Amino acid sequence: MASRLLRGAGALAAQALRVRGPSGVAAVRSMASGGGVPTDDEQATGLEREIMLAARKGLDPYNVLAPKGTSGTKEDPNLVPSITNKRIVGCICEEDNTSVVWFWLHEGEAQRCPRCGAHYKLVPHQLAH
Repeated sequence: MASRLLRGAGALAAQALRVRGPSGVAAVRSMASGGGVPTDDEQATGLEREIMLAARKGLDPYNVLAPKGTSGTKEDPNLVPSITNKRIVGCICEEDNTSVVWFWLHEGEAQRCPRCGAHYKLVPHQLAH
């Protein structure tokens, strides 16, 4: 009885590893065109692929990459993109700080973080469609 179960399980496993070709002959499935593990470029689809292609061109259409660091002064504020006229912003005031100071940033003049004084400015951002 046990040998029949093992034989059946082995046959199912072998069948799962094969794909039927157009001629009806079983062909072994390869993981990538080169026979190895697929690269991110070969495997990415949908939104992930759009983001990868845009990143190669130096674009960030969905605002997922880390922002470019600025001095955070009144003359050179940290720019915060938003599709509305306000956005909540989190400021880590010191590099090794474990807490985040959250505050609302409104359209218009640059605003200061209530704790450290870094300046932030809301800028309009259009979503890529």
